[in-house]
Amino acid sequence: MESNTLQKKKATRNAAATHKKRSNMSLILHRLAQDKVAMVALGVLVFLVIISIAAPLIAPYDPYEIDVTAAKQAPSAAHIFGTDSMGRDIFSRILYGGRYSLALGFCGSLFTAVIGTVLGTIIGYYGGAIDNFFMRICDVWQAIPGQLLAIVISTVLGGGFINTVLAMSIGGIPMSIRSTRAMCLKEREMDYLEAAVSYDCSKTKIMFKHMLPNIISPTIVGTTMSVGGTIMGAAGLSFIGLGIQAPTPEWGAMLSDARSMALLYPYMMIFPGLMIAITVLAINLFGDGLRDAMDPKLKN
Repeated sequence: MESNTLQKKKATRNAAATHKKRSNMSLILHRLAQDKVAMVALGVLVFLVIISIAAPLIAPYDPYEIDVTAAKQAPSAAHIFGTDSMGRDIFSRILYGGRYSLALGFCGSLFTAVIGTVLGTIIGYYGGAIDNFFMRICDVWQAIPGQLLAIVISTVLGGGFINTVLAMSIGGIPMSIRSTRAMCLKEREMDYLEAAVSYDCSKTKIMFKHMLPNIISPTIVGTTMSVGGTIMGAAGLSFIGLGIQAPTPEWGAMLSDARSMALLYPYMMIFPGLMIAITVLAINLFGDGLRDAMDPKLKN
């Protein structure tokens, strides 16, 4: 009888918690939908993702097709963004390049967030000697400039998509660990964790079922806003000859190919650079809107 009563109370608490989470999510989406700038930015991002995925259907030419007779042609009806030094259609290469640039940004930021959040949650929950040990590692890790570390890793591992994702994400892990740890130290003192301990919840369940959902909102916002920086960092690696290598149509690699002809044929750099700028701006604007929707107190 007593057991049935406890089970009913537990089921009631779970139902209430689920309803609260759904209500909070609905409220966040409602606030986000009212932010016109964030919605426009989201529309731009969705549009870029769609045209990148649908590149084989939209692109008028093969992005790898070389036609020396059409090399270095200015924008025209036949090639709306012009052609590069090998006669490849720049518009087609930009469409396909979005696949690599966007994927690099999202995958790199997601990898950083997952590793940093998991480690930060564990470190913040246990504290003590474990906290001191990992924080000293993070101090040394962060003493190395992020872009320099990315260059070293990319040089050692070589080019390619996976290696570039690793090169761009590893440098950001310490900051992700620190921010998650700071939030966990604050949450660790809350009454609901004491209640979870009194119910004999395992430490893993306390960390990832009770604590993590309460700190995930800032992590989502931070990850979203880091995507733009990751895209720019990956483009920077490609620009100096690391990261994604030619002839792969990645926006940074396209900039690298065109830098020696920037004065004579500026359109070769303008269009890939413009795509990077538009993408990063849209991500940052959407990230601002998402932050305000999740925590309206931060909104000016």
